[in-house]
Formats: sequence, structure tokens, C-alpha cells
Amino acid sequence: MTTTATRQADVIVLGAGIVGVGAALHLQERGRNVLLVDRGEPGAETSHGNAGLIERASVVPYAFPREVGALAALATNRSIAVRYRPAALLKMAPWLARYWWNSAPDRLDRLGRAILPLIERCIDEHRRWTKAAGTEALMRAEGWIELYRTRRGLEQAARAACELASYGLAYDVLDRDTLREREPALLPGTVAGAVHWRDPVTVSDPGAVTRAYAALFAARGGTLEKADALALHQQGTDWVLPIGQTMWRAPEVVAALGPWSGDLYERLGYRFPLAFKRGYHMHYAAADEGGPRHPLCDAQAGFVLTSMRRGIRLTTGIELAGRDEPSDSWQLDRAESVARRLMPLGPRLDAEAWRGARPCFPDMLPVIGPAPRHRGLWLAFGHAHHGFTLGPVTGRLLAEMMLGEPTLCDPTAFAATRFGS
Repeated sequence: MTTTATRQADVIVLGAGIVGVGAALHLQERGRNVLLVDRGEPGAETSHGNAGLIERASVVPYAFPREVGALAALATNRSIAVRYRPAALLKMAPWLARYWWNSAPDRLDRLGRAILPLIERCIDEHRRWTKAAGTEALMRAEGWIELYRTRRGLEQAARAACELASYGLAYDVLDRDTLREREPALLPGTVAGAVHWRDPVTVSDPGAVTRAYAALFAARGGTLEKADALALHQQGTDWVLPIGQTMWRAPEVVAALGPWSGDLYERLGYRFPLAFKRGYHMHYAAADEGGPRHPLCDAQAGFVLTSMRRGIRLTTGIELAGRDEPSDSWQLDRAESVARRLMPLGPRLDAEAWRGARPCFPDMLPVIGPAPRHRGLWLAFGHAHHGFTLGPVTGRLLAEMMLGEPTLCDPTAFAATRFGS
């Protein structure tokens, strides 16, 4: 006869991406006995596939375009930066309308100020663990460069950068010659200039950084297991999660499941307006001229080229589609064509493109805080383009809320109740 053992934790954290690992480490540092679970390896999903930016300079949320010209260009569905599936677009219409509404200048300013305290602390919260986790060699404090192909585009970008000076950001406006000095592998005459944002930190393997943080959590005595988050259920005042022949119990749970958050919260009766901006990446061998010294963002085509341990990674912009719809190579293929005109690239190194889904809310803010109708359930998801950037600082804010400590900022803007759930 099979017997089932019971083990007790203070908190069960569901999801070992960068947000879940960040929460687990912060709770552990506050003396909590934490069980961290994932169906796979830590950092193997969305936390693995991004462009590797800890984006300190992203003080304005990624807004929905409101200019007629920009909207007309997107309507053709030929933009490399933003691609959509027509059927998905129809389904997303209410979400897109709310996104457009929230992107009005006054509302965008309010939303940006709400998340600014997290952006301001994003690098410091990563660095809290860098030495102990052994990730120093993977991190570069040299910023990233945004490329502009026309003089007019560069002048507009320079004016926009100047307007952000009040946030204390460091940047350089680079003419063509200065840019070539910083990025000698760029082909001559391809761009008019660039803006070099110097505050952000970049990493050469974001998945490895997340795994190193998870290993640090385990080395400090935390429990890391593989499990199905959807097996979670309530039993009395506890949350219970079966793992093999063991029933884990805890009075509190953190759900940090990224794009899969809906699989859990819908089972619990919640309806959040979560949509997905999908993205792809591919790695390339470096040509004889070498690769980018900094991450390079093509401002028009929306992709990023950056040197990773695997090779030169090209990360695409936005594809509006269902989370699990089949991949479409159109966006990546055309981004690659443009990238090869900017910089020599060797052959593809991956058998197929990686695809991931950025979980996004229409107000461009994540949910961080308690579930409205379930005692002991805490939510942390919907970070859109900034999951890797905000994972550790989200963990800190959530841990402060859970333990009743003074919080680093007012968390009201991140409350799940703002959607009426």
C-alpha cells in the first residue's frame, strides 16, 4: 500500500522563471521556508528567450501608437516590428482598445510614474545576488544602442532622449562616425546614427542567470522541485500541492507563472484581461568582422541584435497572436534580412527559432499583490517586455507586502482588483 508523506512550507512559489525565483529568494532572505516549483528547469521558458536587457532606461511604458501614420503602417501588417494574426486581432479588439486608451499622454504619464520605482531599482535588485550566484561574468554594464537609419529619425530620438533627462538617465547621441567607433562591425552607410543608453545592464545568457539565482536559493536551503502548478488546491486554511508521493502544504502561495498564469487563475474563477505579445529569437555565428559590442536595437524594424554565449542573438519585436498558435517565420526572416544589411552575420546556429509569449495587461502594468477572493494566494505576473528586468524587484515588493513590511513604493497601481476581478 502506497503511503503519502506530508511536508510543510511557509510559502509555495509556483513558477521558477525570473519573477518566481526573485520572490523565492526575497522570501527566503526574510526567514521563510519556501518551496519553489516548476514543471521544467528554472529559467527555461520566457526568462530564457529575451534580449538580455536589465532595462533601467525604460522609464516610459511601451505604448500603443496613436499617430495616424504609425497606425496606417501597422494596418498593412507588413511591419517587421509589429505583426499580427487577423483572427487573433479580432479576438483581441477589446484589449487593444483599452491599451490604446491607456496610451493617451496623461494616462501614460501616470502609469509610468507608478512603475518607475521598480525600474529605478531593477539593477540594484539583480546585483543583490550577482556575486553570490556567480553571474558577474555574464553581466555587462555598458548599456545598449538604438539605431536610426535617417537623420530625421535620429533628431527625433535625440529630442525624446533629452526630455527624459529629468529621470537621471545617461545617454550619448552618436553620429555615424562615432557609432562606427563603438560598433566597428556595422556596415558603412547603413544608419545615420544612434542613441546609446548607458544605464542598462545586459547579460549574455538570461536563462543561465535565472538558473544561477535558483541554484543560490537551493544552496541557501530552499527546496526546488518539479511539479504541476495546476494540481494546487485548497484544503482548510492551507494550500496543498502534490509532488510524487508527497503532499506539500503551505498557508501561502505565490503564483508567478508568466504566460501560463491564466491556466491557474481561470480555474480559480478569475478573469483578467491578459494578452500576449509573442517574440522569436535565432542565434547566428559571428562573421570575421565580429559581432555587436553592445545590444543593438533597430528602432524601425524593432529587433535586437546582441552577443550571447550561444552566438549573436536576434530577438524580434511583437507578434500579436494566441499564446500557443503555431510559429510563423515571416517576422524573423525579414528581420534577419535587415540585420544582414546592418552587420555581417554567419549561418544560423539553431535548428528552429525559439518562440515565447510576453504576458501583457492593457494598462502596461503587472499584477503584484493578493488575489481578491482567495486567502493566502499572491499574484505576480503580466510584466510584458520587462519580466527579466523586474523579476528581482517584483520579488522584493511582493515579499514586503506578504510580511507586512514597509513597501518600496505604493503597490496600489499593481492590484488585481483594478480589473474588477
